[in-house]
Amino acid sequence: MKTIAIVFAALVAILVLPFVPALLSSPDETAASRSREEGLPWQIESLAGGDSRVFGLIPGRSTLADARRHLGPDPQVALLVAPGESGAVEAYYETVSAGFVTGKMVLTLDTSLAWREEMLKRARKAEYMEGATRRVELADEDMARIETTPIAVIAFIPSAQLDEQVVSQRFGAPAERIRGAEGKEHFLYPEKGLDLLLDAKGKELLQYVAPREFAKLRIPLLEATADNKGMAR
Repeated sequence: MKTIAIVFAALVAILVLPFVPALLSSPDETAASRSREEGLPWQIESLAGGDSRVFGLIPGRSTLADARRHLGPDPQVALLVAPGESGAVEAYYETVSAGFVTGKMVLTLDTSLAWREEMLKRARKAEYMEGATRRVELADEDMARIETTPIAVIAFIPSAQLDEQVVSQRFGAPAERIRGAEGKEHFLYPEKGLDLLLDAKGKELLQYVAPREFAKLRIPLLEATADNKGMAR
């Protein structure tokens, strides 16, 4: 008789999972345990055509409407425009349960520069956030169109602190590691479409794209690393 995992909320539970016989669990308890073991950040399914599925979503193909069905109906949606940048439309979830791992999630939607410029003209209002970034509230017609727009990037910020041992155990050995400044290091998994940032002084960040689009994550990292080396000379 197979056993089922009883999962703790603390990070240590990610590493040590006690088991009990399934025969002793009620059907409801068994279903709840299985639910907690599904949709975990390291459960990335490879699909045909260079796609992948994580958190029940397929980056590059799943839409905001799909995210509402899988993650919850009420993300905060806005166009964020930082100084000197063209901006991005993001859907923000304050709390997401990815199996037994909780955290914040940001979905960046696949919008064109021309469309974002039109959004700014039609915007209901805009307000400044920290760092002079503008948060733009979209007009109704743009919000309706956004619902069927594909998700380009899924960003997940886990509540629990990760370390290299946990990363190695759960995600495996990365294809490449890129060191950044101030104790930051990127673990790259192109076959999974994942860039996992370990931050010794802050929160970890997991970014997922379709594996066929992984260069969109890797190239900016290499460019930033080259710029930092140039400045250090």
